[in-house]
Amino acid sequence: MTDDHAFLADCRARLAFDLLANTWNSVVLWALRDGPRRPGALRERIGGISQKVLTETLRRLEFNGLVERRSYGGSPPRVEYGLTPLGRTLLAPIDAFGAWAFEHGDEVMAAQEHYTRDR
Repeated sequence: MTDDHAFLADCRARLAFDLLANTWNSVVLWALRDGPRRPGALRERIGGISQKVLTETLRRLEFNGLVERRSYGGSPPRVEYGLTPLGRTLLAPIDAFGAWAFEHGDEVMAAQEHYTRDR
């Protein structure tokens, strides 16, 4: 990213930032780190996500090649979602970002309180 145009709309760095900018993308990817899950099990593991938002997030992640959908026949039919090899490559950056948040979250919240109080 030494280029003056590093953050143009079509640049790869911006693509990566856009993928992680949506809170639910990272949360769903992290929830799938231990293996494929059915949508209901994902909702239970995540908490606070509606079925609609989960479905939209899974479709977006599938579109970007980060998650794959597996359908199984039977009665009733069963669907599972799992990380692709590409999706697994994002686990380390998500973990690093989470570690940063754990270490510095109190500082950020204090800054927010200070900002709000002084306005």
